[in-house]
Amino acid sequence: MRHLISESRTVAATPAEIFELLADPAQHPLIDGSGSVLAARGAPRRLALGMKFGMDMHMGVDYPILNTVVEFEEGRLIAWRHFNGHRWRWRLEPAADGHTLVTEEFDWSTARSPLLISLSWFPRRNRRAISASLDRLADRFRP
Repeated sequence: MRHLISESRTVAATPAEIFELLADPAQHPLIDGSGSVLAARGAPRRLALGMKFGMDMHMGVDYPILNTVVEFEEGRLIAWRHFNGHRWRWRLEPAADGHTLVTEEFDWSTARSPLLISLSWFPRRNRRAISASLDRLADRFRP
């Protein structure tokens, strides 16, 4: 069973411009399509590999979460995970005319219980959220 969902969109911005937004946790609520990311909590201004950052979240109730950056390639790739081990990953590929092909992924192959996530509503919910996040990201850079 595949434990990954993803979607891609071409965005009218360079990989460097988009990466700056993704590497700043304070900007995450602005592009979150799930409605669950409320605010950065004691987070650094710019993320790097191994850094931890907190977020105030809401899914039915408010709660804090601590994430760790587990993949990082400047201007191309950033991913983070929290205590359950699943990852949110962003891939950036240069495209024509200064645009970028942006791919967001929800990867639960690294989760502590991938079968439970597969059986839950999270993959369906996160598929919709990824699409909405990519729309919001594209809107931020719309000419």
